[in-house]
Amino acid sequence: MPRLTLPEAGMTQEQRAACAEVIAGPRGKIPSPMIAWLQNPELARRGQQLGEVLRFHTALEPHLVELAILVTARHWMAHQVWTSHKRHALEHGIDEWVIGTIAAGMAPVFANQRDQIVYNLCKALLEQRRIPDSLYTCAVAEFGQRAIVELVAVVGYYGLVSLTANAFELGLPQNQAVELGDPQFTSAPGQ
Repeated sequence: MPRLTLPEAGMTQEQRAACAEVIAGPRGKIPSPMIAWLQNPELARRGQQLGEVLRFHTALEPHLVELAILVTARHWMAHQVWTSHKRHALEHGIDEWVIGTIAAGMAPVFANQRDQIVYNLCKALLEQRRIPDSLYTCAVAEFGQRAIVELVAVVGYYGLVSLTANAFELGLPQNQAVELGDPQFTSAPGQ
């Protein structure tokens, strides 16, 4: 069960204003991490604004944004984020086999070079914490600097979203992604 829920009855004026702002935007609803972020209404307001820019106003095609989000959600095993964005990915034309391959922790091989570059760049950032020179050069040649900056921001932002969802168990159990396995935290051996 979620550790936090939307405080509808006892919301402050600032919390209500932050909620009204996001509902009036392209999402039309309160995104799950905002439930936690509402503890600080300014964080909620600015966080959702950044998310809106990264989802709807980048130089990247929508399916590439969703691909980056799925790779990030899988890295953090964020069930709620995965479940929500799996739907968006399918709506934007990402094949089910690609989604299933990512869920299984395997690397899909894309026919489209742009998709492959986005996947490789996201994986490099998440696993190596860097972008190798050859990949960076290839990505800039394909997309331009602006799109690469935005892609890095998508990975970082959805890392925050994923960690928020995981920390406060948002969207569980109803959004458990069976393909990701058990969402329960298990300690590493010896802890």
